[in-house]
Amino acid sequence: MNLKNQNLWEIEERIYDDWEKSGFFNPDNLPSRHKEPYSILLPLPNANDPLHMGHALFTIQDIMARYNRMKGKKVLWLPGGDHAGIETQFVFEKKLSKEGKSRFDFDRKTFYEMIAKYVEENKDINKIQLKKMGFSLDWTRYKYSLEPEIVEKIIGTFKKLHNDKLIYRGKKLVNFCTKCGTAFSDLEVDYVEKEDILYYLDYGPLQIATTRPETIFADISVAVNPKDKRYKKLIGEKATIPLLGKEILIIADKSVDTDFGTGALKITPGHSQVDFEIGEKNNLEVISIINYYGKMINVPEKYLGLSVKRAREETVKDLEKLGKLIKKEPLKHSVGVCYRCKNVIEPLIITQWFVKIEKLAKPALEAVKNGKTKIFPEKRFKKMYIDWMNSIHDWNISRQIVWGPQIPAWYCLDCNSDITINFLDKDGKKVSGTYDKLKSDYDFEEIKLGLQSLNTDEKTTYSLEEAPCKKCKGKNILQETDTFDTWFLSGQWPLTALNYPNSKDFKTFYPTSVLDTLWDILFFWVARMMMFGIYLAKEVPFKTVHIHCRVTDNKGQKMSKSKGNVIDPNMMIEKYGADALRFAMVFGASPGSDICISDDKIRGMRNFVTKIRNASKFVLSYEGTIKKTKIKNKDDKWIIDEMKKTNKKVTKYLDNYRFDLASYEIYHFFWHKFCDKYIELSKKRREEAQVTLIEVLTCSLKLLHPFIPFVTEEIYQTIKRKDKKYLIIEEWPSSKT
Repeated sequence: MNLKNQNLWEIEERIYDDWEKSGFFNPDNLPSRHKEPYSILLPLPNANDPLHMGHALFTIQDIMARYNRMKGKKVLWLPGGDHAGIETQFVFEKKLSKEGKSRFDFDRKTFYEMIAKYVEENKDINKIQLKKMGFSLDWTRYKYSLEPEIVEKIIGTFKKLHNDKLIYRGKKLVNFCTKCGTAFSDLEVDYVEKEDILYYLDYGPLQIATTRPETIFADISVAVNPKDKRYKKLIGEKATIPLLGKEILIIADKSVDTDFGTGALKITPGHSQVDFEIGEKNNLEVISIINYYGKMINVPEKYLGLSVKRAREETVKDLEKLGKLIKKEPLKHSVGVCYRCKNVIEPLIITQWFVKIEKLAKPALEAVKNGKTKIFPEKRFKKMYIDWMNSIHDWNISRQIVWGPQIPAWYCLDCNSDITINFLDKDGKKVSGTYDKLKSDYDFEEIKLGLQSLNTDEKTTYSLEEAPCKKCKGKNILQETDTFDTWFLSGQWPLTALNYPNSKDFKTFYPTSVLDTLWDILFFWVARMMMFGIYLAKEVPFKTVHIHCRVTDNKGQKMSKSKGNVIDPNMMIEKYGADALRFAMVFGASPGSDICISDDKIRGMRNFVTKIRNASKFVLSYEGTIKKTKIKNKDDKWIIDEMKKTNKKVTKYLDNYRFDLASYEIYHFFWHKFCDKYIELSKKRREEAQVTLIEVLTCSLKLLHPFIPFVTEEIYQTIKRKDKKYLIIEEWPSSKT
């Protein structure tokens, strides 16, 4: 190798190819001094999506992997790809819509196969990009979340939970996106500030205020706070629903906010989480008037089939005509929206599969409280984790989408003839109805072949095995069409990726050493891995959770396509090289905070990489005889002493996850002390200083390598050409002074 100028991407591609051929990303191929296991699991990127700037923060994990590998540990950094459930299906459906098609044009099996083909065609996109970033991942162990062995283990976990009576089917109020056609957990709902209208309506003896007048048809009662003096005499009396003339009971509930609206709350358990909880406490009936498609049902004929928006408009008009609309006020409030399509979430009562969470959450909470798993930075994020785990609700794990493993439950249609079936007949026409009504016109095989989805009840009987019905011996069996929540799969990632329970990898590398992630999936992912790890393996899945920073633009704004402030990491690599991008990602990036990334910052770090190359060229350009003598010169002693101090600080900071401080120390030492001062001083006494120049350069390359791997490896191999040594497995310099 030489230090002649070449295109950066050509140099980096060649060096990465050398690393892969060396086999040192695989812990099984490391030299004998690498003994103590050290493992990190890559947070799963969407297998078929390009990387964004947030993924470039995987640099932090590569720093940890490279540093610990040089420290003599047996490092496994295991990569994987996520099928990404709703996200992938959402992207694919957008592609279909451009072709004038939708998911409703295909049976379930065909639609699944179409998405699978699309994913397969794009599955290597981020693998290539992860390599461009220089990430020292063990590609021989790459896992994909829909590999048959992984799906088998996921299904096994479901059955174990079921046998332990931790799975149940419940008709509960869930967050439902009528555009994506699926339910979401509380954590998957985004909240946005929205300008709305607060409508004041006449309910007879009192007035209520609501933002949703279209749901009055599902009202069951009116609730007031028992301490509210305005309504004490009305508790137990009747209110009247306008437009219906139906009388409903006025009840007392201390959760009613006396300062909102009139202080009287219409209770609609079928379409509000607050109302649902009040309804449960008071044994109130639940009425549903909005279906999966966002259309009105179980309402007077005039409103039947209208969209929610249109039904609101018509209801308001009719209320005004009857003199039941008292007044309207502007209201700015927080509204839940789908995290994918941004459609307003509709709370709907539907039958879903739930995990009883209390038994799983308690040990996962204690493990963090007692320090078995440490969260860093502790002060902010440990409390956040504990607060959330203390208020956790049962987990809705079913999703009404196609892309993902189906829940392993089978229904006998003959024993459950009231199941609603949605399918395409042999002519491609969409048919919907209960099996009881369909079976006379369609045979079972036609229904099964064209099946799209099933709507069942919590009382519907099922089996966890695909076999003739034990009760009636019938063979008209259909599998549940709901799929697992993506987090149900990724929550088991430390187990499935390491081939739990009997593999050598699992026994060697579990629990993993550290999980590095962003705080916004502390609940989505981290907590669920903790729960599953302890439940299945009786051990926490990682010893430390490191919360890295969030990437923003140079104005501190979160990057998003809609804002037009997204920086493409691939473009930055092509423009400035991966080394520059990597160093920019950690320089000044304190844990758990925001880091601003801009073209200017990355260009500045490219200048630092150039400084390393130029300084190395100068040091290695010496062609005279090198005399190894005892260092006596004060300048030599000074730079050696500064190098040792820097080494000690960088080592300490890396051990304590302060990558920002470590990068600053080595940057400051190399540029300002070594280049600006010592190299300039050495030019007057080159022969005598050459030994020190080589020593300081070599040590600097080792300290820089975890951050800036490509150029440091290139230069190091130039120095060690005769020995054919790889910097990637060299020993980390001793920090003893």
